[in-house]
Amino acid sequence: MEELEQGLLMQPWAWLQLAENSLLVKAYVTKQGYALLVSDLHEVWHEQVDASVVSQRGKELNKRLTAPPEAFLCHLDDLLRPLLKDIVCPGKATFSCDRVAEALILRVRSELSGLPFYWNFHCILASPSLVSQHLIRPLMGMSLALQCQVRELATLLCMKDLEIQDYQESGATLSRDRLKTEPFEENSFLEQFMVEKLPEACSVGDGKPFVRSLQNLYMAVTKQEVQVRQKHQNAGDPQTSNSASPQGTDSQFLSQPEEPVSSAPSLPGPDTEPTGTSVPAKRPQLSKVKRKKLRGLFS
Repeated sequence: MEELEQGLLMQPWAWLQLAENSLLVKAYVTKQGYALLVSDLHEVWHEQVDASVVSQRGKELNKRLTAPPEAFLCHLDDLLRPLLKDIVCPGKATFSCDRVAEALILRVRSELSGLPFYWNFHCILASPSLVSQHLIRPLMGMSLALQCQVRELATLLCMKDLEIQDYQESGATLSRDRLKTEPFEENSFLEQFMVEKLPEACSVGDGKPFVRSLQNLYMAVTKQEVQVRQKHQNAGDPQTSNSASPQGTDSQFLSQPEEPVSSAPSLPGPDTEPTGTSVPAKRPQLSKVKRKKLRGLFS
């Protein structure tokens, strides 16, 4: 994969509120050019240009400015970085968009060296393969990773119940009744979740919840995808389109800070695979061991 394509894939999505509507945007800028992806959750648009196009467009839109393409690209990076990091920069740049046939023009206005600076991103409809690469495959990987995480948590809860049962059989009692919980039953929990929590949990809206909550996991999955492709390429394997294993996207990815727009996040990617179906976890059997009565939570 080329640098711009690979860099764009590993960037997070940002939520951009415009006067016309809201958009999901991701971008990657280097000294050689930029790549941009925009979606309104109905369609996806894309633009990728090199320095020569940046130089020509910069001269056409900013006749009073004389600058090399690297300067334009650096300024665009400075404008897009706060956007992708969800940082509010009042007055630094204004964005608007227009739709022309099947294209989308994202307009930017700011200042450069004290003079007005204008830029238009000319985005065309993204190809199906590009939509699959940036949305379908990562979202499928994220779903599998989250399912694996749920299974691990369910197993852990069952182990905790067995530990509590062992304490109780050894004579321990709760010092505070309000801390008492019922044993975890996975099937009952899943049924209750589907009825009570699912409508709210899967509300996509304008895409803002996805941007706010899941970008670290998204970048972890896309990074894993890139690593697998590179591994196949280095090994001379033509099957570079095989899906990456989403496992390894555990809780550390959900709390890791995101990197700037022009750099790729560095996240580990383990090789284990999640199970494809949800089966209630069997409670492991623990041998009863005589324990001393604990103090603290139990007395």
